Parts: sequence; C-alpha cells; structure tokens
Amino acid sequence: MQEHQRYCSQLFVLLVLFIISLYVVPISGKNGSGLIEVDVGVILDADHMVGKVSQTCISMALEDFYALNQNHSTTRIVLHKRDSKGDVVEAASAAIDLLKNVQVQAILGPQRSSQAEFVIYIGNKTQVPIISQATSPSLSPADNPYFIRGAQNGSSQVESLTAVVQAFGWREVVLIYEDTDYGRGVVPFLTDSFQGINTQIKHRSVLSLSASDDHILEELYKLMTMQTRVFVVHMLPFLASRFFTKVKQAEMMNKGYVWIITDGLTSLLDYMDPTVINSMQGVIGVKPYVPKSSKLENFKVRWRKRFHQENPDVDIFEMNVFGLWAYDSATVLAMAVGRSGIGVSKFKKPVAKENLTDLAAIGISEMGPRLLQSLQNIEFNGLSGKFHLLNGQLQPLSFQIVNVIGKGDREIGFWTQKYGISKNLSFSNSKNYSTNKDDLGAIIWPGESNVVPKGWELPIGEPKLRVGVPVKGGFMEFVSVERDSQTNAVIATGFCIDVFKEVMDHYLPYAVPYEFLPFETPDDESAGSYDDLVYQISLGLKFCVHLQNYDAVVGDITIVSNRSRFVDFTLPYTESGVAMVVPFEDDDRKNAWIFMKPLKTDLWLTTGVFFIFTGFVVWAFEHRVNEEFRCPPGKQVGMIFWFSFSTLVFAHKEKLISNLSRFVVIVWVFVVLVLTSSYTASLTSMLTVQKLKPSAADIRDLIQSKEYVGYQKGSFVEGLLKNKAFDTSKFKNYSTFEQYDEALSKGSKKGGVAAIIDELPYIRLFLSYPKYCAKYTMVGPIYKTAGFGFAFPKGSPLVPDVSRAVLNVTEQNVMTRIEEIWLGKRTTCAEQDGARVTSDSLTLDSFKGLFIVAAVTSFSALILFLSIFLYENWDTLASNDSSIRDKLIAMAKTFDEEKDNSSDASKRKPPTGEGMAVPSTATTDCPQSPATSDSQLAEWIFSHDEGLSTTETSTPIHETIEIVESNEER
Repeated sequence: MQEHQRYCSQLFVLLVLFIISLYVVPISGKNGSGLIEVDVGVILDADHMVGKVSQTCISMALEDFYALNQNHSTTRIVLHKRDSKGDVVEAASAAIDLLKNVQVQAILGPQRSSQAEFVIYIGNKTQVPIISQATSPSLSPADNPYFIRGAQNGSSQVESLTAVVQAFGWREVVLIYEDTDYGRGVVPFLTDSFQGINTQIKHRSVLSLSASDDHILEELYKLMTMQTRVFVVHMLPFLASRFFTKVKQAEMMNKGYVWIITDGLTSLLDYMDPTVINSMQGVIGVKPYVPKSSKLENFKVRWRKRFHQENPDVDIFEMNVFGLWAYDSATVLAMAVGRSGIGVSKFKKPVAKENLTDLAAIGISEMGPRLLQSLQNIEFNGLSGKFHLLNGQLQPLSFQIVNVIGKGDREIGFWTQKYGISKNLSFSNSKNYSTNKDDLGAIIWPGESNVVPKGWELPIGEPKLRVGVPVKGGFMEFVSVERDSQTNAVIATGFCIDVFKEVMDHYLPYAVPYEFLPFETPDDESAGSYDDLVYQISLGLKFCVHLQNYDAVVGDITIVSNRSRFVDFTLPYTESGVAMVVPFEDDDRKNAWIFMKPLKTDLWLTTGVFFIFTGFVVWAFEHRVNEEFRCPPGKQVGMIFWFSFSTLVFAHKEKLISNLSRFVVIVWVFVVLVLTSSYTASLTSMLTVQKLKPSAADIRDLIQSKEYVGYQKGSFVEGLLKNKAFDTSKFKNYSTFEQYDEALSKGSKKGGVAAIIDELPYIRLFLSYPKYCAKYTMVGPIYKTAGFGFAFPKGSPLVPDVSRAVLNVTEQNVMTRIEEIWLGKRTTCAEQDGARVTSDSLTLDSFKGLFIVAAVTSFSALILFLSIFLYENWDTLASNDSSIRDKLIAMAKTFDEEKDNSSDASKRKPPTGEGMAVPSTATTDCPQSPATSDSQLAEWIFSHDEGLSTTETSTPIHETIEIVESNEER
C-alpha cells in the first residue's frame, strides 16, 4: 500500500514537472538564459553612406537600450542584416528571405521609397511591422497598416518651402525633381501649397536618374529662356551632384538666380563632394531641426569611433538626421518589444495547397498585430529630439533654414508650424504666424550677391519688353502712335503712355527695357478692337502674319471681367465708371401751363381734397352758431368753397366763433403756408434755371423711347449696351470729339444721337472744353468699371511690382502734372454748375407729414363736435315713439336750427344803459344788411365788427361779438 502511494506521488511530481516544462522551456528561449530572443530584420544599402551610417546607429541603439534596461528587460532583439544593394528586387528578395527562413517579427528599413514600397506590401501580407525611413508621401501608414514611418513625411517640409517663397514675394517658381517615387511624391503637395500663396509653378522639369550630362545641360538652357529665376530642386545627392555641377557650368549660379533645395538633399550636404558644394554657393535649403544636447554630442563621439572601426576605408565621419532616426527607430522597436510581451516567433502557415508562391508559403505572423499596436503610438525624447509616433507616423516639429556658404551650410533661421519663420526658437506668447523675410539672417545669394533677387528676368534673346499700343484716329490726348519719318521708329505719346513711362522708368526697383509696338495692319490702320489687342498677350505663337503678340499692352485699356480671363491687370490709374453725355433740354418758360409743373398730379389732387374737407369741417362747426354760415343751401355750399380756398391767400374775413373751428383753421393755415411757399420756390426755379435740365435723366429713358445712342469706336461700351437690352440697330460709333458734338447737335430724329455713352475720363475731357460744356451735360455714372490699367500675361511677376509703382505715381504730384499736360486743368463750367440745381416737380411724399397732421386735427375736432351734439340731443335719439327715419330727420332739423344761447343772454349788456329793441326778423335765414337796419344800430355794429375806431377804443373785440349775439337772440 505504501509502495503504491509512493508510486502515485512520483507520478504526480513527474506530471507537474512536465506541465511546467511546457511553459518554462519556450520562455527560456534559444539561449537557455531565460531571455526571449526576438528576431528582427535589417535591410539597408550597404554601399550607400546613409545605409552605412544607419547600420552602425541601429547596432549602437540596441546596445545602449539593453545596457540601460538589463535588469528589467526579459527580451532581446537579435538583428539579421541584409544588403539591398540599391535595387528594388534585391530589397524584396531580402524581405522574403528574412520572413521565410528567419521568421523575423519586424523589419527595419529599407530607406529608399522605391524599395520600401515592395517591402511594405510584403509586411501587410504577412502582418509583420516594417519600420522605414522612406519619406515619400505616396507611402502612407493610413493605407498600409503595418508600415511605421520612422522619419518625417516628405510633405511636412512643403509649408516651410512655401513660407520662404512667400517671404520674398516670388510669384513664379520652376520645380525640378528626379523621376522616382521620392521625387514625384511631393509634387502635388508643393503645387497646392504654392497656389495657396498665389505663386505659380511655371514649369516642371523632370530628370531621370540615368540622364546624361548633355541632357541636363539641354534642360538648363531651356530654363534660361524663361522669365522665372526661382528654382525648387527636389532630388537626392546622387543626381543632385551632377545637376548642380552643370548649373555652375551653364552660368546659372550667378546673380539674379534663386535655388532652393528640399530636406532630402539639405540633410546630406556633408556627404557631397567639395567640388559640388562649391557649385552650390548661395543655395537655400530646409532640413529637419535636431536640437543640440549633451547626450547627442556624447553619442557622436562614440559613433565616430565605432563607425571608423566598421568602415576604415571611409573618410567622412559626420552624423546625419537619417542615422539619428534609425537610432531612435531601433530604440522604439526595443521598447515596443518589451512592452508587448511577445514570445518566440511563430507564423501561421496557410492550408496546404499546390504551387504556393514563396510569399504565400510564409504565412501570417502571430505576434505581429501585438507588436504593431505597441509601435503605432509611442513617444520619448530621442537623439533626434522629441520622437513621437502617432498612428504609425513620426510627427514633425520644426525645420532649419540654411544657406550654403563655404564648405557647408550656415543657419539663417527656423520655421515652425505655429509661428512660421523666425531667427530662433524662443517665442513669446504674443507672437503670431509670420513669413517676414526680416526674420531671417543675412543671406548670400548666388553670385555672392547681398541683393534679394526679384525672381525673374527678361528671356534671353528678347532684350526688351514688347509693349502693344492701340492705333486710333481720335482721342489723341490719351494715346497716339506715330513713326519717325527718317528712322521709322515708333513714337508713342499721350496721357497713358506718360504714366507708363513714369512707372517703369522711375518707380520700379529695377530696370526693365521696353519698346512700343503699334497694333496695326500693314496699311497703318487699327488691327482690331481693344479686346483683340488684349487677347494678343495670351497668344503663345504668332497666329497672324500681320499681328504680333505682346508682353504687355498699354493705353486707354479699361479693366473689365471678360478681358481679365486672358490677362492680368495692374491696379487702375484713372477714375472708373461709364456715364452719358446728353444735350440740355429746351427752355420751358414759354409753356402756357408751366404754372402746373411745380406740383405733381397726386399733390394737386390731395391739396384740393383737403381744401374741400377743411371747408366742410369749418362749416359744420360754425353753421349753428355763426350767422355768416347760415345762408340758403346754395350759398352755404359756396361758403364752404369760399372759406377754404380763401385761406390760400389768407383772405378769409369771416369771424369764427367755435373754438374747434379756430383750432382746425390754425393747423390748416400752417399747411397752406408751407404749400404756397414751396410752390412759389419751385415755380421760381423753373422759370429761371429750368433750361439746364438734361434731356434724358436715365439710360432706361433712352431704351424705352428707342433713341439712337453713340459710343467710342472699339470700346467695350458696345458690349455693355447690348447687355442693357439696347436695340443694336440704334447704335452709332464715333472716333473724335467733333463727331460727338455733331451727332448730339443733330439729335436722334435728325440723323444724330440722343446721348453719347462713354467712360468718365473721355467725358470729363469732352466737357472741359467751353464750347461743349455750355451745350451738354453728364448723367451718371450709369455703370461701374475699374478704370484704365496696364495688361500683362497671366501670372506675370511684373504685375505686383508695377501695381505698387502705379500706387506711388497716383499718390504723388507727378500724376497731377501729367494730367495737366494732356488733359488740361480741371476748370469750372458755369453752365455745368447750373445743371446741378435744376428743379423737379414736388411730390406728395414731401408733404405727407403735413397732411397727416391736418387730417388728424380735423377728424379729432369733428369727432369731438359730433359727440357733444349727440349728447345734447340724446333725448331725441332715445325716444321710443319715433322711427329711425323720424329720428334722423329730427336730428337734421336740430342741426340746421340756430343754436339757442339764451342762457348767456342775461349776462350780455349793451355798452350803454339804454335797451335796444331787435325786430323779430332776426331769426331769418341770413343776417340783415346794414342798409335795412336802424341807422344808429348799423353804425354801432359796423364800427365794432369792422374793428374801426369808436369813442371807446379800448373796448375788446370779443365784447362786440357778444352784443351782436344778444341782439340777434332777442
């Protein structure tokens, strides 16, 4: 029994040991030391300097990492190196070998974008992370999940290059790049970025890696024939070395040229031959900025020693940023391997099938996804600075701007995404993004020049700017073309020509030789319209034997939208707009009905209605209490009209008893005062200055009346009139001011025109002549334009500089001097001044407020009067014995009766103590005339009512009114 128990115990121990062995043995790895060995492949170009440097950096990175983490790390990376031999196929073969035979869990490299593309594809298939310094934007971690870019994306430098171009105001660049994935990858980003600052890529020059020296020279000579002198070069040292040697040979590294190189070349300048560096003097470049640190300096010392031991035949011992990125990438991989806790590499083989390729037979890495997750987002301070991987992409920080001087480059500034260009990396909180060239250090440009190149030159073989000028038979004050009788040389004169000469000769910061070429046929006639002339600029070839395309067009060329599609205009140098010239209207003072014109019809009608209404209101208030308003019906109607219209001349003499009527009349008299004053002023104006009124006040009047209109021959105004829906059969064109005068004098019905439509400069000049300003006047502007400008080809670098010069000229007294020479001093024309004070008929809108006040006053008083009347006769309205018709008849009779004021009779006494007997006829319809009354009473009433002198001159008038009322009541 005991033996059986002992046997079971031994068997249990053996079983436990076997289970433990299943877990312990793999963890102990291949070396039996308890550490897991993780196989990692390295694919580099062993013959290339960048590959040599990176290989040493990767080895040192792992040694340094495990030396610092030997007590905490349970894994060790074992490197398996392969040489890509600078070939795409060799790089792909090396990757397959590492995955199939070694079963590596990650691959460092390759560094060339063309090689990395195939290796990344293999990594995606096998789910093995590929950590490469390939910078081509065409390779994206977003599209390749197992690609980790251990370098800055090539597109990240685009903004820094754009900032440099923007800082110096260059409007055109030529892009030169190698015909590889690396070269082509950044081109779309550069194009978009330059367009964002209105800089055009005038030409793209693509060079093959196998291009011969003769082909490079041929391409350079082609570039010399162009105006642009700013070149952006995007290529690696292999091709760049030969390219810049030929640039120096072609004398294109002289004064006036600008050469800008990208980071791939700038970062490797130390590895280029000194003779090549000598041919690049004055070049500007950008490269990723590597902050200085003691850790970096110590590493460089150790690296030089180690590199010399591994490469004794190499004389160059300078570190580059690609080596630092390789060091940091290896460090990141070691960190990720330690964090992910991966075990022995295993690949999940596919289901056995016949004829499997080597790539398909490899299978899928089981540890790859875990390692990728640890790699995609990691951050630490490495030798290259802050090494931050975000979604598999190294994040850019800042770029260093350098100038190639002497044996290498010299720092002139920095660029950061937040602050732009700066001299250093110490920023204040108040600093904003800047692209100011003053924030850069001193630059030595090609040709050892300190002067900033303007970025363009006249093409070789074309020493002068070809300037086209219009040929015309009139308006010589603006532009005129003649030929010297002896030399046949073109002589251009005029206001526009002098402005152009002033701009080009005195206000441009550089000299531009030019010559004037007339736009004419062999018969010395104009070769077409101004649109045809402007279009000649956009022609790349001379399509017509007799016509010639130009580098610019100068003259009285108006800036309009359809022309701007073919050319670029400078800023305008004249006032803008299109206006009409029309004759003065004939004198209207002999018109028999001119007295009706001061007021519009609506104002006449409204005034008449208010006269009648006010008369009616006053009659309603006075009819019951005032004998003067109690005549027979016919006379009462006459009284209504008489009283209201008599207020027009303030001739009303009827005594008003009711306070309501007095209130209404006070307001109405004020309205009449304003109306009569305005009428008098308007009529006076019409009788004195009405002759200066233009015959047409608006272009719509001409369209509706279908009148003939004139315009300047060859002008864009013809198209403008067509857009305004004018009948083209009513168009007439003219070439001189004399023709303008003749056509306007005849008029539209006699073979002339009703108006001339032209631009403001011409109209101002036309009306400046005394013989014309007395007969015609300007109406408008009726259309806005930008004025006269100089035309240049699309994207011409001259446009911004000439525009600035135009501003300087227009702001100086020199423009006034040129205007006085050609257009004369602007004098005042008395007739034109009079035309500005013509009188128009008054409308109802000007008096709405007055009529509203009068209406509110009258209606308010009328409502109050009716309320009192109804209140006094409420018994009649409330009676139940009568019908509504009877009640209305009774109310009408009551209103027609004289109001009983007997309650106040006892209070009124005659002025003397004697009583006065009043006959009963006092209640008749009309008051007695003084002739039929008692002579003494008549004399007394007359004296007091008319306000004449009496024995008691101090007796108030209102007492007289009370006495008369008492006599009437008795």
